Amino acid sequence: MSPAVFAANVFGVPFYWHLPVLIAVISVVYSATRFERWDHIFREAFRWGLRMGAFLLGILVVLYLVGLWV
Repeated sequence: MSPAVFAANVFGVPFYWHLPVLIAVISVVYSATRFERWDHIFREAFRWGLRMGAFLLGILVVLYLVGLWV
């Protein structure tokens, strides 16, 4: 097997499964630096999570289309 196959798995789990957790944690931490009340923090974290997820999904679609073309 190639080294890329081993790099794709951390503890037997593909790294793509860690992406939603990372998005959630980054969104909450960023929102907590801007707001003090928990309801504001979670509302802004949800918004940031949606934006970040949509951005990453857009990148995924563009790369998929480029991969089909090339």
